[in-house]
Amino acid sequence: MNSMWRGRRRGLLGATVVATTMVLTAGFGGPASADPTTPPAGDQAAIDAYVQKYDHEMGSQIRRHEGTAQMPRDGSPPSLGAEAAVEGIDVSGHQGNVDWPGHWNAGRRFVWVKATEGTGYINPYFPQQYTGSYDQGFIRGAYHFALPDRSSGAAQANYFSDNGGGWSGDGRTLPGALDVEYNPYGASCYGLSPADMTAWIKSFSDTYKARWSKFPAIYTSTNWWNQCVGSSFSTTNPLWVARYASSIGALPFDWSVHTVWQYSSSPLDRNSFNGSYDRLVVFATNHD
Repeated sequence: MNSMWRGRRRGLLGATVVATTMVLTAGFGGPASADPTTPPAGDQAAIDAYVQKYDHEMGSQIRRHEGTAQMPRDGSPPSLGAEAAVEGIDVSGHQGNVDWPGHWNAGRRFVWVKATEGTGYINPYFPQQYTGSYDQGFIRGAYHFALPDRSSGAAQANYFSDNGGGWSGDGRTLPGALDVEYNPYGASCYGLSPADMTAWIKSFSDTYKARWSKFPAIYTSTNWWNQCVGSSFSTTNPLWVARYASSIGALPFDWSVHTVWQYSSSPLDRNSFNGSYDRLVVFATNHD
């Protein structure tokens, strides 16, 4: 086991296949006074409108608050150093039905699929995205968009786990990821102090670990983390850091290494795993 894993508990995206019936409960967002409703079955226009209204893409608020830097013109990944790296993407309902053979032929080998948000939103495209990527050969998993001011970390970890976010250790399923970033509905830190935010994230992480024997990865940006969590969190989870630039820059407090880097959002979110393909398989196999 290399230095990327030693001395830290780790987990990342995972998932279990959800039923095609979407169950939506109170507790998700839109404005605090409104919860989403299920789009009519088979009504594509209604599904698309539903996604646009309620589905927040990974990094969407980071891009809004921090912007993006100029990437190489040919769209190639930035220099990642001497160690081998594996290319991947992440998707949400905004991508709809994804062309998995096309992404495979472009050299991408892993993907994270948005499963849930809060405790009341399930990605209506999750079955096609999650199962379709697996059938194509991808190592795939799921992520959860956190709304820390709506319900507890434990409640959201369980909702995520029940609706696609589980983990199996089969070498093809990444452990689940917690997407924590700027609040799309209000104050950047959701009205929580760093101590309260730390407690919320720990509750999510510990609940997920208790169910799946794997700690979730944490997806965030350095600026948001340092502002809203700071130094009160122990870096026991693998880091999935967002920075749209030619270099990764400073990591959030006390993380000495990243596991995944989301380095571009154009034309879709692009990620690099910090290691070889064999290490990616180990990451999708080993229990914590």
